[in-house]
Amino acid sequence: MIIRVLFYIIGLAITSFGVSFTIKANLGAGAWDALNVGLSNIIGFTVGTWVIFVGVILIIINALMLKQRPEYLAVIPIFIMGPLIDFWLIIVFPTWQPEGFFYQLSILLSGLICLSLGISTYLQAKFPLIPIDNFMVALRARLPVNLGVAKTIGELTALVLALLFKGPIGVGTIIVTFLIGPLIQLFFPKLEALLKKLTPSH
Repeated sequence: MIIRVLFYIIGLAITSFGVSFTIKANLGAGAWDALNVGLSNIIGFTVGTWVIFVGVILIIINALMLKQRPEYLAVIPIFIMGPLIDFWLIIVFPTWQPEGFFYQLSILLSGLICLSLGISTYLQAKFPLIPIDNFMVALRARLPVNLGVAKTIGELTALVLALLFKGPIGVGTIIVTFLIGPLIQLFFPKLEALLKKLTPSH
């Protein structure tokens, strides 16, 4: 149980760091993050606060899609993720702005790898999912597709919403949208094997 809790907390921390890097790269954030940044710019509140607001809406949508009661415990990861994203963006990197396309691209790709690694790590704990990832699971349950394809469909949905709210869409958004699913598919089995090694069955 301790190892699963560690996987969960470390995974969420890595994910939030990855989110902040993809936003800071300024080449276009991942679709969900671009939506949160757009909402923050247009309506107000911090990006992390919108992570929580959008997360609560998704909890309701996921429940409808899966035809079950809302997973109230899913507020736990968004209440961890929201403040962590604000911590990186507002406290650690408030003025840092990477300049030069290749530097920005390297920051974006680093963020994308952290994002995929973080998601794949915290998923192993089998604790409440971030509503965005539960949306991926709900899509997989409703459609005959694998985890990677379901993630891509979810990202494309968020992309349309991000465009509506004038979020930072760019080449980075396209890279994140189409690579995050395959990268999760790549990291997930490796981390699954690691968790099995660390928690041998008695």
